Amino acid sequence: MVVIRLSRGGSKARPFFNIVVADKRVRRDGRFIERIGFYNPTAKANEESIRVVHDRLNYWRSVGAQASPTVERLVAQAAAAPAAAPAAAA
Repeated sequence: MVVIRLSRGGSKARPFFNIVVADKRVRRDGRFIERIGFYNPTAKANEESIRVVHDRLNYWRSVGAQASPTVERLVAQAAAAPAAAPAAAA
């Protein structure tokens, strides 16, 4: 089974997560098929905290990949963020 999940990177006390498509049997930070975005929980105000390539996400979902609950939450958060950003800038 193919899953869309987070893969941890960064250093100690400074986490950085890649959103990857991987085989379910492979370890969390191991080999992956494709990197489709990232999540930076420690991003400052002027830095990008999440980026997802939605066309690749939709492709992998269409061929049967299942996203983890955390990735589902982050994708929903990323979809809502661009709508809120222009209002904050104006």
